[in-house]
Amino acid sequence: MTQALIVIDVQNDFCPNGALAVAQGDEIVPGINARMADFPAVILTQDWHPAGHSSFASSHHGKAAMDVIDMPYGLQVLWPDHCVQGSTGAAFHPSLRTDPADIIIRKGYTPSIDSYSAFFENDHSTPTGLHGYLQTRGVTHLTLVGLATDFCVNFSAVDAARLGYRVSVDLSLCRGIDLNGSMQTALDGMAEAGVTLT
Repeated sequence: MTQALIVIDVQNDFCPNGALAVAQGDEIVPGINARMADFPAVILTQDWHPAGHSSFASSHHGKAAMDVIDMPYGLQVLWPDHCVQGSTGAAFHPSLRTDPADIIIRKGYTPSIDSYSAFFENDHSTPTGLHGYLQTRGVTHLTLVGLATDFCVNFSAVDAARLGYRVSVDLSLCRGIDLNGSMQTALDGMAEAGVTLT
């Protein structure tokens, strides 16, 4: 049994004063740093959008942030411009330890599709490569932490469980957005998928 810690999107734009700030998003950083020593493998994910990404409200005339539109792959929440490639907002939080990371998985870089999950883009079929990497490392158990609980952590955890991993989410080291009840929906969905919530 090999365990890995997956740290989801602890980036400036998801922390206080960021473009898509998650309340108290920065408070989890010290705890995440401390947990890294407990795992033989550490993976960081990084939202990495090109300018003008299709998930940005600014890319759709007459639409506002948090509007929902229908895309070829399903419903898409429109977000403020965030985590634009190479920007300060896309950088990891300055206090997050990055040296222990075995690999950094960037996601959301395809202009026409968003990517919440660390495993698949939002069409639920285009892989990021993380699954293959974990298989070659012999990883079977995953612990997820990071931002945001109800979006990228949730989608990553559910996909991991469906791929056959034993998955736990440390809720003390996550923070959520809670958009129209999305937090409870995410918690229920993770539990139904077999994810252990601690």
